[in-house]
Amino acid sequence: QVQLVESGGGLVQAGGSLRLSCAASGRTFSSYALGWFRQSPGKEREIVAAIAGTGRSTYYAGSVKGRFTISRDNAKNTVYLQMNTLKAEDTAVYYCGARSRAQSIAVAPRAWYDYWGQGTQVTVSS
Repeated sequence: QVQLVESGGGLVQAGGSLRLSCAASGRTFSSYALGWFRQSPGKEREIVAAIAGTGRSTYYAGSVKGRFTISRDNAKNTVYLQMNTLKAEDTAVYYCGARSRAQSIAVAPRAWYDYWGQGTQVTVSS
């Protein structure tokens, strides 16, 4: 069982930055690939970025590539999402997910994720 707790969300002006953190419980953190997803009202949850268990492989959605950076610290059981040059369309609830299936690769279907955090709200004002 893995428990995920996100933090770092908030209100920021367009062009600003935020760093999200997701702290995980458990002793096998490096055995899980991790992903950041987001969901806006009326929309499906979509992948933002993902990182393999070793951290050597990453994936970014086209809409955030070049602006967001995902990283993980396996010693601290934490995954981060650095978000720069934020836009109004980045406004959403951001969720952290973990999966053990195919953990050596970054990108995978949302359905493969076993555990989810409670989400953290990010609001970007224009």
